[in-house]
Amino acid sequence: MVEKNNRVLVAMSGGIDSSIAALLLEEQGYELVGMTMKTWDYSTAGTSSKETGCCSLDSINDARELAVRKGFPHYIIDIREEFEGNIVNNFIGEYMVGRTPNPCILCNTFIKWEALLKRADELNCYHIATGHYAQLKEENGRHYVTKGIDGTKDQSYVLWGVSQQNLARTIFPLGDFLKTEIRDLARQHGYDNLANKRESYEICFIPDNDYRGFLKREVKDLEAAVAGGDFVLSDGTVVGKHDGFPFYTIGQRKGLLAMGEPVYVNEIDAENNRVVIGPREELMGDKMLVGRLNWQKYDHIEDGMPVMVQIRHHDPGAPARLYNEPNDTIRVEFDVKVSAITPGQSAVFFEDGDVIAGGFIVKKLND
Repeated sequence: MVEKNNRVLVAMSGGIDSSIAALLLEEQGYELVGMTMKTWDYSTAGTSSKETGCCSLDSINDARELAVRKGFPHYIIDIREEFEGNIVNNFIGEYMVGRTPNPCILCNTFIKWEALLKRADELNCYHIATGHYAQLKEENGRHYVTKGIDGTKDQSYVLWGVSQQNLARTIFPLGDFLKTEIRDLARQHGYDNLANKRESYEICFIPDNDYRGFLKREVKDLEAAVAGGDFVLSDGTVVGKHDGFPFYTIGQRKGLLAMGEPVYVNEIDAENNRVVIGPREELMGDKMLVGRLNWQKYDHIEDGMPVMVQIRHHDPGAPARLYNEPNDTIRVEFDVKVSAITPGQSAVFFEDGDVIAGGFIVKKLND
């Protein structure tokens, strides 16, 4: 373990957020080392879309240019093999068993932090820093994420999986800034190109945002294997044929059958290649089971603890109570019904904006 010092390894994607994070740390007197991670090779991805996000050559060059201009070292690390093995293969595997994955959360938990801290040790940097819009607190010997002040950009939801030991060495310079302030800072520092840079919201290895096309390219003979399954109602009545269960997600409305009223995907039965559809009220639920937990603010909860629970990234959250279940799982009982509880997605438990814990939704529970 590196002894605590003033050196920070900054994860630099080449975008505005990580770039301004680096500049803010420099102004605060830290000694910087920049690092950009190459996670995906678009030349083999089978898409004609322009490279976007943290993997692109343009972004890598932008990160290096800033480091050279400010006079601190910059490194590029190739983690494509571990990224594909841990993130891309998981993404494919989850869809193939009827769940909906969130690769960005897995990447934060199992790739970025581990890769950064490994290189931080090698480069004698105690801290790592990223451009996430979130804040960190330490209380009673525990480190935890709390919401950033910009509610439109807050990224605490995607950070629930970062461990205690990794949070202890992390800095989030942007947590107490608004995005508009970050753009203003970029202009003040003479980086108009960053201030005007388009943000990327796609999954980095699916730049055209077409996950169905990605699955078709990556899974041999997928269409032939899954085509022709049944659309069914909740009572099992067959009402039509679908294109294959991996091409549907819970809550989906478009691309289904004309039933005379709006219908939604309510359940995916991968074993039988069935997609359960029905009216919106069947999409609603007030109980779920959450597993594979990572505890942050506390290391356990008492049954009945009141919290706010977020079940997707831009979900405002809903009040609920938590109950311990066997095998380190938590039963969540919402105060009101919520829409589209989706196995494979993340559920994050908050107390006054602080991340208590998070995990993956195992299943929606029926009354």
